[in-house]
Amino acid sequence: MLGHRDKIAVGVSGGKDSLALLYVLKKFFEEHNRTNLVAITIDEGISGYRDESLQIVKDFCSQIQVETKISSYSDLFGLDMDQAMRQRQSEKMTSCSMCGTFRRRAIDMMAETVGANVVATAHNLDDQLQTFMINLLSGDTERIGWMYPESVQYGPNGLKKVKPFLEIYEHEIVFYAMLRDIPFQSEECPYMHESIRTDLREFLNNLETSHPGIKYNAYNSITKISKILKTSSMVSVPHPQKCLICGRNSAGRICSVCKTLQVLTKNK
Repeated sequence: MLGHRDKIAVGVSGGKDSLALLYVLKKFFEEHNRTNLVAITIDEGISGYRDESLQIVKDFCSQIQVETKISSYSDLFGLDMDQAMRQRQSEKMTSCSMCGTFRRRAIDMMAETVGANVVATAHNLDDQLQTFMINLLSGDTERIGWMYPESVQYGPNGLKKVKPFLEIYEHEIVFYAMLRDIPFQSEECPYMHESIRTDLREFLNNLETSHPGIKYNAYNSITKISKILKTSSMVSVPHPQKCLICGRNSAGRICSVCKTLQVLTKNK
């Protein structure tokens, strides 16, 4: 996942997963006398929720001596999540869908700003299972192919995304964070219940309780399925285009970020 000359930008939200990943990478870098590690944090602009996690990130990064950069949806896109929720056309534009679209772009932009060539995120095994189920239930087979955990370079600057915690259960990361006295925000996002992800999390956790190990078996199956889809003719890989609005790489004439912003600003 990582090369000796790589500069790593770690996506840090203030939750248990991302802070544990930052802690592990910091220890790893110290053992190898490396310093090219920076934490990047996105302020989505969710009133009454984000302030606590931002402070946790600042304090923790200061404690372990990691450079941190913070930016916001307002700075990058001209509106925050609270505004997006007020301006959306209908509840079919879910909070998680809009936030995910903005977050992926924001992380890329911040990584480029700090001169990183690798982005590390703390997605875990539970996240991967839930995402597979969401794609399966929505009929999005192409995205299932994209889920195969293989690091590929993308974008004009050759960024690469890695997910070091992908084979680790969420509850194991919680235990690790508690054992290492890593502070983290436990409060849940007020918009999270709009997504089916919460229902899938509960469903999969109940299955794991009744049948220990079933989530790991499912992860292995998903990895095999996504690899087949990725390498088969079922997954079409469109030639990268440039978005007519922002100029960034896009699968179509207008990228998903600009499409979302067009809809939201039209209803302002």
